[in-house]
Amino acid sequence: MSNLLEVNEVSKNFGNFTALNKVSLSVPKGSIFGLLGPNGAGKTTLIRVINQITMPDSGSVILDGEALRENHIRDIGYLPEERGLYKTMKVGEQALYLAQLKGLSKTEAKARLKYWFDRLDIGDWWNKKIQELSKGMAQKIQFVVTVLHEPKLLIFDEPFSGFDPINADIIKDEILHLRDQGATIIFSTHRMESVEELCDDIALIHKSNKILEGKLVDVKRQFKSNTFEVGIRSNNQPELKQELAQKFDVSDAYFKTLENELKLNIKLQDSQKSNDLLGFLASKGEVSHFVELIPSVNDIFIQTVKNN
Repeated sequence: MSNLLEVNEVSKNFGNFTALNKVSLSVPKGSIFGLLGPNGAGKTTLIRVINQITMPDSGSVILDGEALRENHIRDIGYLPEERGLYKTMKVGEQALYLAQLKGLSKTEAKARLKYWFDRLDIGDWWNKKIQELSKGMAQKIQFVVTVLHEPKLLIFDEPFSGFDPINADIIKDEILHLRDQGATIIFSTHRMESVEELCDDIALIHKSNKILEGKLVDVKRQFKSNTFEVGIRSNNQPELKQELAQKFDVSDAYFKTLENELKLNIKLQDSQKSNDLLGFLASKGEVSHFVELIPSVNDIFIQTVKNN
């Protein structure tokens, strides 16, 4: 898969403060790319560089094979964390205005707005003022305005902010649909569960430096510890735990079950196989629970940041 966006050793300083230090990223076409990092890591500065809101001190940005230039702004849709709708303007009037700024004719903008307003069931908001809408309702309008001109690259910064769980699910499904229709998406959030659900690739920025990047499945594989969470029913739990500790690296596990079971985390050495562990457990009692512990994005985020 070729890359839609390539960031090559981009640096940006504000006085004596380094916001980005030779950061490089590759965002594959047709993917959802999670841009992660603690507050103040440099994510927003990088997004501003890609949007040409601020210019890098060094390095380059390539969009779809071309050096980033002014006319590429129409190839990008940006939903910022801080919303920017005009509160006293009517929804329809504002949406039309912003669509035309992105190069759509008034006729085309009206047709596309009708499609999206019908799709999100917000047609009766057309003549309302933004100040009459809730935060979540206004967020829906800004989402529509962001995607309306069908850009090659979409950048969503905390897109679920202000949404209740039902509407967050609706927007999540729309983001996946846009990806399936060929859009490339950069997704910046602190909600790690959303990263788990949506992202194909991730990068982690910390203190102005990129410290992790890759396909999400490969990153998880890199961080897994070959540890299994097990539950086993046995009449001799203390003796069984002691016997397991002689063969494996064992620690107590905590998960909810309906029965009184021996609950353990068992870490295998490279020479030990999961089938061997399962067979041994089955010979000692009834195995009720056997799950490999795959690190979550949240675990990876915390561990990587602490290590750096």
